[in-house]
Amino acid sequence: MLKLGLRTRILLFFVAIALGAVAALAAGLWFGYHRGGSPQMFGALMQGAIAAGFLILALVTWIWFLFDTHIARPIDKMASAMRARAHADVEEVLEAEDVRYLGDLAAAASETTATLATARAGLTEAVQRETARLSSDKGKLEQLLADVPPAVLLCTGRHHLVFYNGIARQLLSGGQRPVCLDRNVFDYLSEGPIRDAHHRLLEAGDPDGVAEFLCLSPCGLRRLAGRMRLAGDNEGDAGAYVMTLRDVTQEVAAYARRDVLLSDIFMQIRPAVTELHRSMVPGPSSQGPLNALERMLDALEARFEACRSDGWPMASTEVRELAEQLRREMAGAGLTLHADVAAMTVRCNAFDIVSLLTHIAIQVRQATAALHFALSVSAEGERVSIGLVWDGPAPDREELDAWLKQPVFEGAVTCDTILKAHGSQMRLGQEGGRNLIATELKSVERPTGAGGDLSRDVTYDFELLSRLHYEKLSDAKLDALTYVVFDTETTGLLPEQGDEIVQIAAVRIVNGKRIKTEVFDLLVNPGRPIPASSTAVHGVTDDMVRDAVDVAEAVRQFHRFAEGAVLVAHNAPFDMEFLSRRERELGLRFHHAIVDTVLVSASVFGQAEVHTLDALAKRLGVTIDEKVRHTALGDAIATADVFIKMKEMLVGQGCHRFGDLLTQTRRHGRLLRDLNDDARIA
Repeated sequence: MLKLGLRTRILLFFVAIALGAVAALAAGLWFGYHRGGSPQMFGALMQGAIAAGFLILALVTWIWFLFDTHIARPIDKMASAMRARAHADVEEVLEAEDVRYLGDLAAAASETTATLATARAGLTEAVQRETARLSSDKGKLEQLLADVPPAVLLCTGRHHLVFYNGIARQLLSGGQRPVCLDRNVFDYLSEGPIRDAHHRLLEAGDPDGVAEFLCLSPCGLRRLAGRMRLAGDNEGDAGAYVMTLRDVTQEVAAYARRDVLLSDIFMQIRPAVTELHRSMVPGPSSQGPLNALERMLDALEARFEACRSDGWPMASTEVRELAEQLRREMAGAGLTLHADVAAMTVRCNAFDIVSLLTHIAIQVRQATAALHFALSVSAEGERVSIGLVWDGPAPDREELDAWLKQPVFEGAVTCDTILKAHGSQMRLGQEGGRNLIATELKSVERPTGAGGDLSRDVTYDFELLSRLHYEKLSDAKLDALTYVVFDTETTGLLPEQGDEIVQIAAVRIVNGKRIKTEVFDLLVNPGRPIPASSTAVHGVTDDMVRDAVDVAEAVRQFHRFAEGAVLVAHNAPFDMEFLSRRERELGLRFHHAIVDTVLVSASVFGQAEVHTLDALAKRLGVTIDEKVRHTALGDAIATADVFIKMKEMLVGQGCHRFGDLLTQTRRHGRLLRDLNDDARIA
């Protein structure tokens, strides 16, 4: 059923008045003429009727224009403003100047919105105490989960991500496919082992059952040990499961090296032993094979010691974190430590190394009365030397060896055991005229994930467990869709004349909320100079993009980021033109449904309003930092926040499904071209 707007209905009302007045005039003239008119009067009557008709139409049109300008349009504007305050949390007072002809209605509307704001504030205050407690518990849970050493993932029965911690993002992320909520877990892990484990758990039907498995990352560079358990309270999804992953790539490689070593022992010692039996005759002739066997065993033992530490439970540890732990332990023993070290990462058992160095510092204090130490750290190839420096006498080698035979603390392992586990030794030396005791640890590169992000955050949305899956996009509720809101910065405004992208950025909206950790931001080398006039707008210079990816690779990466989502942009035809021009070259299609926030604004506020991003942000109370304004990421974030608020206003108008949104926006096709065809929304 067609729903007419207020201004349209008022226009039709005045059209009816005008037609009625003209009809009444015509009827009166006809009646008067037939009662006593003469043929000579007909011409004069017709001329008067035509003049009167035009005067009536002009008068009605003038009155309608005044009514539309001062009554109908202000009512529409006030309705939009009230809806913004009701659904988009806008707190500004209604402006009375534009609605002054509505009498007391504007004041009443202002009082109503003020009362609504007061009631909302009261409700917020009433639940704030309980919310504060829940928020505190939630913060603790997030902190604990973020620091859990294994990667933790929660997946739906359809194997889509609902939750992952920071370790999982570091472990699974790569330059080709960032980890994102509502993505298929098989985008990041080999499918077979996970499906098999999941199937075994479902068949067993044991809520406490656990399935263990080994799987690979898609690139095959990492071997992961996993444990899977069906989720308990999963809001109706019986197949949902929790999965923990641990990188065992180095452990498996260590076991493989040991297997090779054992094979070498059997292959090399057996012939020597056989020869030994043959030559066991008293005299010098028996010494040769025995000496050879002894040398061989020495060599094999050396090889064993070299790889012995690989099997120990060790992890990549930041040297700065190690130094801070050592400083606290030594402070507990009454010692001070000065540590000014560069950013390096070593593979070690941090607890054992800290205990070892603390034990050495205590022994030095007892032998020399030294209380103040400095930490010495230096990189030497693939090894990192780490030790203690102090002023005063130095122990001799025999004294140091005696210390190393002692346990690091009562009931613990000895210093020698720790050193052997790390494939290292303790040495004496000098540094800057001061005494030094140091050991060496293996240097490693710490995995950083996509973009080098090491933040320990938790990303989740448990409502995805109960979210419905829609066969037709138009039937989906607005918050049941995932949106990718993007923006581009370019060398100019004319892609058909060679202008190209210099920056592209996007953020994701899942379940109606912007996910702050899921961001795509990429500088792009356009393959041509960036005009100074364009740099003045977005701040991107030729130097900034000299080593950046080219346009084709940027478009390919963005296409991966936007998989399975609805695209959202402000003035979408402009941005999509730069993307669609690369489809044939890359062999891909941007078949996504597209929402243009310009058209959404026209649906919410009326076509006559200003629909620039700045105007929308001001109207909806969205703050845009001037430092990031006209950058791709800054504008993408602002567009996403504006879209979320306008979406809530549309829901308040009764627009609940994506098909309803398309119907609303297509009414404003004269303002901007709608890019959605049947293929996009099928």
